[in-house]
Amino acid sequence: MAFFRVQPTQTDIEIAEAISRHTNPKLETAAQILSWGADEHVLCALAAGWWLCCLGGSAQARRDSSHVLLTTAAVTILPHVLKSIFDQERPDRRMPRAHLHGAPYSGKPLDAFPSGHAVHVGALASAASVLPPGKRGMIWSVGAGLVMTRIVLLAHWTSDVVAGLAIGAAIERLLRRWTGYGASGR
Repeated sequence: MAFFRVQPTQTDIEIAEAISRHTNPKLETAAQILSWGADEHVLCALAAGWWLCCLGGSAQARRDSSHVLLTTAAVTILPHVLKSIFDQERPDRRMPRAHLHGAPYSGKPLDAFPSGHAVHVGALASAASVLPPGKRGMIWSVGAGLVMTRIVLLAHWTSDVVAGLAIGAAIERLLRRWTGYGASGR
């Protein structure tokens, strides 16, 4: 049992109820597949692969890839720590109608806060802020779509996703001070 119990907001409940009424198996299956794009295992593998590819590259490439790898590792660990401190029931456990419409059960019942997928996306979106506008916008758009899957799947309340994005962005910004990422003024 965790130290703190987090309750969903009324807006969270209303959004989850609307999804519960209107979802269907095709939508839920698509959301499950897309959700893998922000999975910690996938992102850690990609960050490690990029880091290995950049070992023989320029100092800038090595610094950037090291920052992304360190950030990815940090935001992989942090949600597990936070979920041991905070308990929050997942929306899929409170919306039985959703399962009749194809919504799956997600993770442990009391591990809604924060969304680990959103923590990852928040960190990567923050890191993308140093990129040119076109690349940055693409990453932010893909990230928004990825975190929306967590809401559509009723794996997390909307506030869990928003909190996850903020936590991820804050961690990435804190790590910049140590790694020097983004300081060269691209």
